[in-house]
Amino acid sequence: MKTREKPKYNIWQNLCFSVKLAWQTRKRVLVVALAVAVIAVLVNLVELYIAPEILSRVEQHASLSELLLTIGGFTAALFLLTGLESYLGTSRQPAEIDVRQAIIRLVTRKTCETSYPNIRDPKVLRLQEQANEATDSNSEAAEHIWKTLTELLKNLIGFAIYLMLLTNLNAILMLVVVLTSGVGFFVTRYINEWEVRHREEKEVCAKEIKYFRQRSYALDFAKDLRIFGLGTWLRELQGKAYRTCAAFVNRREKAYLWANVVDVLMALLRNGLAYAFLIHQTLEQGLPASEFLLYFTAVSGFTSWVTGILSNFSQLHKESIALSRIQEYLHIDEPFKFAEGIEPPKADSYALTLENVSFRYPGTEKNILEHVNLTIHPGEKLAIVGLNGAGKTTLVKLLCGFYDPTEGRVLLNGQDIRDFNRAQYYELFSAVFQHFSMMDVTIAETVAQTVDGIDMDKVNKCLEKAGLTAAVAKFPEGVNTHIGREVYLDGVMLSGGQTQRLMLARALYKDGPILVLDEPTAALDPLAENDIYMKYNEMTAGKTSVFISHRLASTRFCDRILFIANGGIAEEGTHEELLARGGAYADLFEVQSRYYKEQGQACLTNESDSAESPSEASTAHGAGMAAKGGNEHEEV
Repeated sequence: MKTREKPKYNIWQNLCFSVKLAWQTRKRVLVVALAVAVIAVLVNLVELYIAPEILSRVEQHASLSELLLTIGGFTAALFLLTGLESYLGTSRQPAEIDVRQAIIRLVTRKTCETSYPNIRDPKVLRLQEQANEATDSNSEAAEHIWKTLTELLKNLIGFAIYLMLLTNLNAILMLVVVLTSGVGFFVTRYINEWEVRHREEKEVCAKEIKYFRQRSYALDFAKDLRIFGLGTWLRELQGKAYRTCAAFVNRREKAYLWANVVDVLMALLRNGLAYAFLIHQTLEQGLPASEFLLYFTAVSGFTSWVTGILSNFSQLHKESIALSRIQEYLHIDEPFKFAEGIEPPKADSYALTLENVSFRYPGTEKNILEHVNLTIHPGEKLAIVGLNGAGKTTLVKLLCGFYDPTEGRVLLNGQDIRDFNRAQYYELFSAVFQHFSMMDVTIAETVAQTVDGIDMDKVNKCLEKAGLTAAVAKFPEGVNTHIGREVYLDGVMLSGGQTQRLMLARALYKDGPILVLDEPTAALDPLAENDIYMKYNEMTAGKTSVFISHRLASTRFCDRILFIANGGIAEEGTHEELLARGGAYADLFEVQSRYYKEQGQACLTNESDSAESPSEASTAHGAGMAAKGGNEHEEV
């Protein structure tokens, strides 16, 4: 069995965290918790005394009016207190939700702003998952702790009052009550914690069921489900997961049965002894029937207070663990500087330098890059090419500051980027990455990355530079058309090429002084790609730019090309210089060019055989030439 990791924050620290946040967010939560606890004890005391007091009046041969007055007084008190208790119990939840929402905002902000390496760290991801679980619903720790604290406070007050009430009874009986309550609680708790001890097994079952259910209606699975007939297989996997979960529940319920048996046995022992003692006091010592009823009810109530306190502390301990995970996540170490970092220098243009940089991803042993030295000059257009897995994207991640080098330094205008406020450093970059994010909002909001203060003229100019103006004009609401259909049913579904152009428009709208394009045209056809490159000079005017591509012909417009291989810069120069050198770059370019030539020739032959129009044949030929960079006189 795995040793469970000890929480970093104890119960007191987690209570202080919750109380402090409640004080800052909704002070009403604290006041209502105390009021509900006090009123609940008062209700219990009224219920405890109502029957004995009425019976006492009967024993004293009280008048009918006095008897009715006693009944009326208790009834009115009970009606008033239960009504107030019900009102506070109902009205307390919105304030408690507000406090939980405040924690959710803290967790969400941490997730969005934490250092990039943290989002790839399994330990941090596990803490993030646990923090999200602790804030997931009204019954989770972030909110439920207020009910636990209210119950604990109620049980402590009730315990103190009942203890004073029962001080006149036999000390041995009181000891038996406490012992049987304690033994019953701890035995049943151990058995009931069977599910906690098998938490990992339960989580695996729950994750499998959730995963297979989500996959069954996920949009990206829709085509595969139908073409490959995956529905039956998916149902079989889901059924297997359900059967595993059912077996887990059966084992759990068998264990819980013993908890119920122990609880019944302890109750029989406790109540039997209390009955025997009080009956003896009534028969031998002349204890009035009203006091017999009062004390016996109090003994049962005292048991409830004892087990309630133990149960509340147990629940508080569990919730404290969950709250500790929240605090641990909110206070995880940040490898980068943010508020404590200095502001990057203001400049008309920027130079980026890699100084003897080596890098390996956390948790791995092999370096992706080895002792790389590189300077990207202000305003330079740099292309980075190479085979898959050579380290092109890793190099860009280092330049962008997503990771710090394992060895060496990354410099901005001669200063180590580790010194900067990393969030402000990110503001210098406009980028289109291989994997990007896009939400179901309008096209204008996607480009501007905001909902307020959008410069619509700038949006339209950026869409035009990205080659999306004509496509957007055909949409129902133009730039105000929603993207996707997960939220808005009238949204449009963009093609891969249109999505990539939209991401380019987003990068242009940000207008950072450093432009990074990581395979920005991978989803475009050669003609569309050539159209983008024709506008590239306009896009990068006055900017330092880094461009990654696996199509070597697309990099000829850059000032310098780096060919990455074996963890370093294998070749460097302009397109013409690298071809003249006849190295790995030239060999790879020859392979790609031959492919596009053959494809273009095949299109021409097919079109000729099909007697298609000259314009269509010209378009196919243009696609082949565009793939080579648009210059059909190039010798390759």
